Amino acid sequence: MAQEAGMFMVNQTVGSVLCCKCGIPMAPNAANMCVRCLRSEVDITEGLQKHVIIIHCPECDSYLQPPRTWIKAQLESKELLTFCVKRLKNLNKVRLVHAEFIWTEPHSKRIKIKLKVQKEVLNGAVLEQSYVVEFVQQEHMCESCMRVQANPDQWVAAVQLRQHVSHRRTFFYLEQMILKHGTAATAIKIKQMDQGIDFFFSNRSHGVKFVEFIGKVAPVRSRHDKQLVSHDPKSNNYNYKYTFSVEISPICREDLICLPPKVAVSLGNLGPLVICTKVTNSIALLDPFTLRHCFLDADQYWRVSFKSLLTSRQLVEYIVLDVEIVKPEVNVGGYTLADAQVARLSDFGKNDTIFSIRTHLGHRLNPGDHALGYDLYATNSNDMELEKYKGLVLPDAILVKKSYEEKRQRKRGKHRSWKLKSLNMEVDDKGKGEQEKMNSEYEQFLKDLEENPDMRFNISLYRNKEHQPSEVASMTDGEDLPSIPLEEMLADLDISEDEDGDSNMV
Repeated sequence: MAQEAGMFMVNQTVGSVLCCKCGIPMAPNAANMCVRCLRSEVDITEGLQKHVIIIHCPECDSYLQPPRTWIKAQLESKELLTFCVKRLKNLNKVRLVHAEFIWTEPHSKRIKIKLKVQKEVLNGAVLEQSYVVEFVQQEHMCESCMRVQANPDQWVAAVQLRQHVSHRRTFFYLEQMILKHGTAATAIKIKQMDQGIDFFFSNRSHGVKFVEFIGKVAPVRSRHDKQLVSHDPKSNNYNYKYTFSVEISPICREDLICLPPKVAVSLGNLGPLVICTKVTNSIALLDPFTLRHCFLDADQYWRVSFKSLLTSRQLVEYIVLDVEIVKPEVNVGGYTLADAQVARLSDFGKNDTIFSIRTHLGHRLNPGDHALGYDLYATNSNDMELEKYKGLVLPDAILVKKSYEEKRQRKRGKHRSWKLKSLNMEVDDKGKGEQEKMNSEYEQFLKDLEENPDMRFNISLYRNKEHQPSEVASMTDGEDLPSIPLEEMLADLDISEDEDGDSNMV
């Protein structure tokens, strides 16, 4: 304002004084000394630790937080930086401003951290100074690792996970759930058995926590027992081995079920023929003829347990000849009722058998498509629950899902653009002879992941580096073939390897 009015203004300058030690001009401060002389007179890092010894377990890569707590931390991680700073004594005498790692060789057993601290010195002047703290790692195994190294079979708690069915599709899905949530990280050994998996833990609490996790993702029932291993009468200490037996419901996704009369009545006269559409900690059932659906939780199921009438291993491939939607405006849960004419693919060229059925897949099927379903026309079932319904007329076929097997023939032998991780399991002697059967079931599980986005929601997918996309192949594969979009893989992209191609993608 004064300059605009033409008034004379005196320029303000910052005064300077001479340092009382070296005599150089400087900005005035409370000590009347320059920074160099002030640091020569006062060392604010005096009395602070600059060499610290920390205990490191090389087996589980954890560090000892006295007196008995072990903390897992990777090199140059936030957790390790916090752990190291907390180990420093007398750090409360100064104000910590910044802390960062200084790179050292991974095999040097040394961790260096550069700290920047502030402290009030002569006459209220605040001095800031940096210094380096060296942490020396001393290798010492934790108690659990020592127990494992001394005797690998010395477990405390064992969880026996079982499902009495003829396939392992449920365990393939549970394996991915366990990997994503890291619930088996504390297991000292994992063993694949005939109809399930055994998990061994060094602590009972780890086994209890694992059983609770399985109960949240699958309809299970469990029981536990303990066996006395040793007893010290002087100190009155008892050592037990705990065993948890967990049984998973034999009902799986896409199974055809004949509900018992009491269960059907309790569910509002549902069915009795229903399809299992989803299995979590509850079982989702769908009536394919009325589009009514309901949910059974684990307690309701085990109170009146029942088995499947037909399983997914008995699916038959059909070809759709004609589809006519009954009520286009009625769409329940993404399903639409339709009348369809289908024929078994195996009958082509042999007979002219055509089935007129009602299906819930009216929104997905078109004439000429292939579908998988249950052949009740040629099936001879001796189900006790089915015999209780007198006068029940069975349909000739019940379609379950659309089939893409014909279109997958073009991509046979090519690598997928994604892959899954697996648990480090020991294979039982009985399971080694059924490797070919397991490979085919695992391939079917991968196909189910491509077709069903709901199954991929709780699974981590990783980019397959062996996959080499081709423009010609993408044009010939067809647009209707289900695949996993790149966006779902980026959410859980594996970038552990430092490659130029990986960094460019991210």
